Parts: sequence; structure tokens; C-alpha cells
Amino acid sequence: MAPLRVLVLLPLLLHSVASISFFLPIRTRKCLKEEIHKDVLVTGEYDISEQANSKVNLKITDSSGHILYSKEDATKGKFAFTTEDYDMFEVCFESKSQMALGRVPDQLINLNMKHGVEAKNYEEIAKVEKLKPLEVELRRLEDLSESIVNDFAYMKKREEEMRDTNESTNTRVLYFSVFSMCCLIGLATWQVFYLRRFFKAKKLIE
Repeated sequence: MAPLRVLVLLPLLLHSVASISFFLPIRTRKCLKEEIHKDVLVTGEYDISEQANSKVNLKITDSSGHILYSKEDATKGKFAFTTEDYDMFEVCFESKSQMALGRVPDQLINLNMKHGVEAKNYEEIAKVEKLKPLEVELRRLEDLSESIVNDFAYMKKREEEMRDTNESTNTRVLYFSVFSMCCLIGLATWQVFYLRRFFKAKKLIE
């Protein structure tokens, strides 16, 4: 019974949904970062409270600075993109105001991001492919299983890369240690012969 419970809870733990709300002070910039795998669909929906004489610009970029989505004077909308590589993605909200003086209330920002299986609209898929409810659920479970397999494959790949790095580092440390010992032995031998010649020159030893 316990393994069954694990299988039932596993999909719940693997939901890729990020919903967040926060206040953005005037003339400030806040960014959210998240690592996402390759070839993953990312969708999002945002809702920004309106404020007179101020606006909020939204920009989504990857680690290389490529703009995936940009919206000036954003208030409410949706965005979607597919990742081309495993990368760190940044969602930035920047507040701008034309008011020079005076206290301006912070703007409330609601952001709901989904990626992977949760980002797919299975209702639309069902309409296009004319699928029955059970077939839609099977499709969703199939996509979820594929996502889990891909995650495990990625973790295995990362583990192999880390192991190779550790082995390479250990080998380099070993070679460096041997080289250092040889240098120390050579330096000690040279010191012995140098001191011996010095003492002989001073006629302190025979």
C-alpha cells in the first residue's frame, strides 16, 4: 500500500507551477530567476495593479541576454515560449514614474508561471484531436511520465559529469602533489650540497 501512495503523491510533487504575488515599490526593479530544462514549454500570466503616473515594464531574458518576452507599460497579459537549452531564465519587473515628488503607493504584481506538463492546454488538445476525457488524461499521464524520465536522465547525466570532474580533479591533484614532492626533494638536496660546499669553503668541515 505504501508504494501506491508514493506513486499517487509523486505527480503532485512534480507540478511545475510558480504562483507569486509581491509589491513593487516605485522606481525599483525586481527579478525572479528559475532554471528550466531544454525544449520545455513555459507559459505565464501576469496582473499588475494600475497606478496613476506610473508604469511597469516586463522583460524575460535568458542568461545570454536574449529577450524572450518584453512588454512596456504592462498591466495584464500572458506570455509563452519554448526553451532551446537548459538555462537560467530571468523575469524582471521595472517600475517607472513621471512624478518627481510625493509618495506613490506600491504596485501589486501577481505572476503565475507554468512549465512542462502543467503549461500544456489539454482542453485545446482534446478539441483539436477530438480526444475523449479518458484519452486526455492518458495523454497527460504520458507527458508527465516522459517529463519524469527526462528529469532522471538529466540528473544521471549531471551525476556522470560531476563524477568525471571529481576524477579529473583528483588526478590533477595527485600529479601536482607528486610534482611538489619532487620539487621539495630537489630543493632539499641542492641545499645540502650548497651548505656542504659553503662550509668546506669556510674550512668548517673537512
